Amino acid sequence: MDFALSKSFFFLLSFAIFAVSTAEDVTAAETLATSPHHYAAVPPAQPPAHHHYHHHHAPKPAPVSPPTHLPVHPPAQPPSHNHHHHHVHVHPPVHPPVNNAPSHHLPPTKALAPGHEHHRDVRPLLPPAHSPSPMYPPKPRLLRSFISVQGVVYCKSCKYAGVDTLNGATPVAGASVKLICQNTKHPLVQTATTDNNGYFFINAPKAITSYAFHKCKVLLGSSPVAACSKPSALHGGAAGAALKPQKSYIDANKLPFVLYSVGPFAFEPTCPHH
Repeated sequence: MDFALSKSFFFLLSFAIFAVSTAEDVTAAETLATSPHHYAAVPPAQPPAHHHYHHHHAPKPAPVSPPTHLPVHPPAQPPSHNHHHHHVHVHPPVHPPVNNAPSHHLPPTKALAPGHEHHRDVRPLLPPAHSPSPMYPPKPRLLRSFISVQGVVYCKSCKYAGVDTLNGATPVAGASVKLICQNTKHPLVQTATTDNNGYFFINAPKAITSYAFHKCKVLLGSSPVAACSKPSALHGGAAGAALKPQKSYIDANKLPFVLYSVGPFAFEPTCPHH
């Protein structure tokens, strides 16, 4: 009885060992059949190390399987492509764009330099250096001329006595007018008398020219009318009026003159009180 049990147990143990050994051989064969390309990409001396890094299988069946599967799959491009697919899936694509980016940006920086040089060549052409000169023609040279002065003398109306107006005024004939110039060490005085319209015209001494007209003034002298003989301050007749240039002309003797004007002047009336 004991011998029969021992025999049965030995038989079952032998069958289990055979089944396990057969299963390992089948598993190794299937593994090599599904991934033969890994052994095709590497020389025969290195397949155990390469197969061990990816699949973590024992190196025992490696020498047996490659001869059976190598003729099936040619060692061309698929092994190298699958090798990079499994090993370098993330890192290699990241670095090439980073290294290539600076190379594309360098040419534009060099290309901008000629643009600035071209702009510098255009800038000197923009400012019109000679155009403003015609806008400012040379001033005409003033010729030295002699001086003549004109004006009119009135007598104010009693209605507007003391008021700076000529309303109702009448011209005074025979009134004297003085032209006084301070151009020399001693003042130069030239007098004139009004006509029936109260108009007077004075030629200054030849020592006085247009270059010194601002040093001359005209003021009232005397009036032939006793009832209207007080010089009025109207237009500077009492203290002296500055000369105002009017025009240039040539007299009968072919001499250049500048005509100035003053006034009109007026005398204050002496009116009876009512």
